[in-house]
This record gives sequence, structure tokens and C-alpha cells, in this order.
Amino acid sequence: MPPKQAPKKTDSKKPQKPTSSGGGKAKKKKWSKGKTRDKLNNAVYFDEETYAKFKKEVPNYRLITPSVVSERMKVRITLAKKALTEMAKHGHIKLVFKHRRQWVYTRNTKAAPTATVEA
Repeated sequence: MPPKQAPKKTDSKKPQKPTSSGGGKAKKKKWSKGKTRDKLNNAVYFDEETYAKFKKEVPNYRLITPSVVSERMKVRITLAKKALTEMAKHGHIKLVFKHRRQWVYTRNTKAAPTATVEA
């Protein structure tokens, strides 16, 4: 007969987890909070710096829409629409397509009309 072995000592500081022998209660599914969108903090009025940037940069864009101007200049869409109609009226940009929701402009390929001074 082989000699008897001493029983293994268990560490009393660490509680042992009971082994699950079968199906048990599963964890509840956690519902997501949903997708959140960052709140935009766009300007309602032009300040001098932004308006100067608008007048300088926008006529050089190939595709000009109120959405593009709003995103790049950080202004509201309504402000971008008003500014673009004003710029088109002065002949700096050209209206390509106008739908009730989206207006598409492009840069003027001709030089802007300049006043000639006769002496």
C-alpha cells in the first residue's frame, strides 16, 4: 500500500469561487444610452474677423453651398445663406442650382466687374 498523502491546505484569505456545474442566472443586458451628437456652437452674427475671412476665402471655393460655408466658418446656415445671396448679388460668385432646400454656387471664372475711371 502506498503511503497516505496529507490533504492540500487551502489559503483562507482568498475565498474560492464555487464551480458552476450547470446553467445559472445570466447577467442582464445593459442597454446603450444611444448615439449622442456634439452640440454645435456656431455664430449667429459675423464679427469683423470672420466676415473678412468669408469675403477672402469663399469666392475661391469650387463648390459653395450654405452647408460648406457653415461648417468651415462656424456660422449658422441662415447667416451663410444671407451672406451668399449678398455675394452673388455683387457678382463675386455665381448661382448654379437653386432648390428650396439647397443652393449651389460656384466661383466666378471671369474677373469681377471693376469700375473704370476715365480721365
